[in-house]
Amino acid sequence: MKRLSIFFVSGILIGIVGLVTSCKTKSASSNTGWAYNDSKNGGFTVAENIKPAPGPGLVAIEGGTFVMGGSLQEDLAYEYDNIKRRVTVPSFYMDETEVSNVNWGEYLYWIQRNFPNDREYYYNALPDTLVWRRPLSYNEPYVENYLRHPAYQDYPVIGISWDQAKEYAEWRTDRVNEQILRSRGVMVDFATLASKGGKATSDPFNTDIYLNGQYQGEGIDGKRMPSNLNPAANATGNKGSNSARRPVRKEDGVLQEHYRLPSEAEWEYAALALSGNSANENIEDGRIYPWSGLGVRSASRKTQGLIMANFKRGEGDNMGVARGLNDKADITASVRSYMPNDFGLYNMAGNVNEWVADTYRKMSFEDFNDFNPFRGNEYVNKRMADAKKGTFAKDKYGRPIKDPATSRRKQTWAEVNGQTDSATVLSEPKFTNDMRGFKDSVNQDLYGVTTLVNDRSKVYKGGSWNDRAYWLNPATRRFMPEDETSAEVGFRCAMSMVGSPVINTNGQKNFSIPKRKKAK
Repeated sequence: MKRLSIFFVSGILIGIVGLVTSCKTKSASSNTGWAYNDSKNGGFTVAENIKPAPGPGLVAIEGGTFVMGGSLQEDLAYEYDNIKRRVTVPSFYMDETEVSNVNWGEYLYWIQRNFPNDREYYYNALPDTLVWRRPLSYNEPYVENYLRHPAYQDYPVIGISWDQAKEYAEWRTDRVNEQILRSRGVMVDFATLASKGGKATSDPFNTDIYLNGQYQGEGIDGKRMPSNLNPAANATGNKGSNSARRPVRKEDGVLQEHYRLPSEAEWEYAALALSGNSANENIEDGRIYPWSGLGVRSASRKTQGLIMANFKRGEGDNMGVARGLNDKADITASVRSYMPNDFGLYNMAGNVNEWVADTYRKMSFEDFNDFNPFRGNEYVNKRMADAKKGTFAKDKYGRPIKDPATSRRKQTWAEVNGQTDSATVLSEPKFTNDMRGFKDSVNQDLYGVTTLVNDRSKVYKGGSWNDRAYWLNPATRRFMPEDETSAEVGFRCAMSMVGSPVINTNGQKNFSIPKRKKAK
């Protein structure tokens, strides 16, 4: 655990250094010999090759190979829907904890502040607090208090549908990247923004719109925007040498990747955390739960006998006997309760089940790839408002409108601009953007009639405060329609890692990689 924490601190420092020095690298092209970051020869900008720090709330998960479904020793439900197969999961980031009520409250407040007259937007973001109701159980206090009372602010948010969780992840991406740009002065800083009532002068910030150059101008651009080294930009009436400024680009490495729901493979891999049981590519011992051992109680001398997660021990036993509560929780517990696993993740078993990104199919293990397996792809393109100018169409919230992808390849310029005749288009094989049912032999027309499984069925995993210990096994899987909610289901976010998958190199042998040559 100490080695991981050191990495996080150094990662943050590297991220900050990368922001400051991203455009100051004086190196040259190995193919043409032209110097980078030099306005005298064209001004092609190349950022320093750095490893970005994880986004707020995230923990780095070093990927690798593992046996998906391997921890399930006995399939009590006889589902046979997670048969053992070896896969590889790339390195990624995952939330240290489940998303909590206070996190969701920040989301609701932002909507209310920025769209005070849009009651529909706010209402659609509200969790379904009525999930607590049971015909023969007195749960009204939870209906009234669980989401908003400060006593529950660090408890996992529940009553969230898969669709709502996905919307939250997209919103979180924009807020994190906006914070990066405003705190660095690339956009109008927070002090100036506060003097104007705390609201932007245009649509709320959106990462995709910003990176496309559509979010800039007076009231948006800050005083510390990167220099535009393109001589043409400095020749259009700007005073002084290199006085032209530009927005941050993807190539600068400043902005974070998109927050999202983890895939099922990522979630199961992160929950098992077999890195704690491995050395030199040898896994010394398997696991049934996110901790070592065969039971659900702690074997450590200091905490011996304590239950390791929040779950239902038996019929009518949600927390044990007074003065000896076994898991110290009647319903959910704080998101930082119990011991984290070897990746530093809390409550990867128990407390609440967690949504993952995958669409449920019983036989997915037979179909998906062995590298980064995932079922649920729905390919989309951002709608163009003006294809020749390259501007995206925006919805009423300032977000790009996304349409089903029309081709499996990059379209020609003529196709993008609608200049291709129909005969050419008809000659190509028909493309479907919806891959959720890829290689699915089940008759789509029978979905919802002979089975509850359909393209809107999403996987959730991990067990909850109201589940038996069996469901704490990371390999177990259940499903629910993406628009339904439960008092036993929450979620956490993930983020893809860019660059090298290596995280911790302590004690490992490595080949040295020469640095890029400097400009002469």
